Amino acid sequence: MDRRNLLSLGGLAVLAACSTSQPAVGPDGLPLPTVYNITEKEKAAIPYRVLDSVNALRSAKGAPALVLNASLNAAAATHSRDMSVQNRPWHFGSDGSSPIVRAQRAGYTGTVLGELISETYETEVETLSAWMKQPDTRDILMDPRATQMGFAWFQEPGGKLWWTLLTGT
Repeated sequence: MDRRNLLSLGGLAVLAACSTSQPAVGPDGLPLPTVYNITEKEKAAIPYRVLDSVNALRSAKGAPALVLNASLNAAAATHSRDMSVQNRPWHFGSDGSSPIVRAQRAGYTGTVLGELISETYETEVETLSAWMKQPDTRDILMDPRATQMGFAWFQEPGGKLWWTLLTGT
């Protein structure tokens, strides 16, 4: 290979490395979300990853660690699916139920302190980060009275995620 061809190939390689690919955009001009597909393997790990992350944040603020509660997990799962059916993130069930009523229906005998919800394509860690950025949702996560947590989600076939986190005593 002669010197000119070698220089040309080298120049093309440099230019290729400098090019930036533009993300796909929707009709509003904003980047389309990247789907976070939850695999079967991930399903078992996600609640513990969130619990560990929440407890690390709470520890840094001197708040006691939380433990997962099966009844709160069940109430969170029910609400995540129900928000998907309603196609809106809000704290009321399609039957008008509150987080307290849903937790009681799931067998929770403690006191529900707060509920966090999200409609997104983001991971559980990105969602937790978004909750920590807002004072009202951060207060629920950091409430020193909380001793238990429930966490669940529902993923639609298109990838949209509906996250629900409950805290209680």
